[in-house]
Amino acid sequence: MKKLVITLLCVLLPTIAVADIKVDYDSHGQMISQEAPIDIFDRGSVKRGAKHFIDYCVSCHSAKFMRFNRIAKDTGMSDAELRDSLIFTRDAKGKPTKTGDLIVVAMTDEYAIQAFGTRVPDLSLTARARGADWMYTYLRTFYVDPYRPTGMNNAQFADVAMPHVLQSLQGTQKAVYVTEEHDGVTVEHLDRLEMIQPGSMSEKEYDAFVTDLVNFMVYLAEPVQVERVNMGWKVLLFIMIFFVFAYMLKKEYWRDVH
Repeated sequence: MKKLVITLLCVLLPTIAVADIKVDYDSHGQMISQEAPIDIFDRGSVKRGAKHFIDYCVSCHSAKFMRFNRIAKDTGMSDAELRDSLIFTRDAKGKPTKTGDLIVVAMTDEYAIQAFGTRVPDLSLTARARGADWMYTYLRTFYVDPYRPTGMNNAQFADVAMPHVLQSLQGTQKAVYVTEEHDGVTVEHLDRLEMIQPGSMSEKEYDAFVTDLVNFMVYLAEPVQVERVNMGWKVLLFIMIFFVFAYMLKKEYWRDVH
């Protein structure tokens, strides 16, 4: 009986309904990005995101403004952990990549154009250019589109050339459209994304995965920001203490006048 129950669960669990991703628009008809629950002070999240980035992004995308050992320093990795988790490549001479090397890829622009029809962008500054909410929404809103070369499209980035590399984790979604009439004109727009084939992760697990990945990319775009914020509090404290002494000095100078 126990084996029968386990078998039934294995069969039925993949078919359990997953919450649809609702698509909202602003007053100008532009899609509203979903808020990314990131925290760049969470070193564990940044470390996990770095691992996700290397596993799923670096095969095509470079991050040529970042060095491996800087990630290790900021996330508390040892050299051994860094090599085990993030460094799996070799340089042009066939030697293992050094911990101080930049994160680059072998893919050339010529090959990328031939394979994808466009150059593959470097992701070092994407978080600053696009914003965390944009990236979070982008990675969650791929859907089936048989008219695209890769068979996939994206609600955040229409007609995107990039395939859905996280499809095995998230699953496959389809677009659900609605029609509305405005001033006698029928308009069709994307209403939501509906899961038709779950991936290896649950919705909650995939959202956590994307959160970690986006968290790392926000760190990647400006790795000094954590240090800068911590330093900012020290500067403010210094200014407050300096103000007290400056006020006392002013009182001393003007004591005879008043």
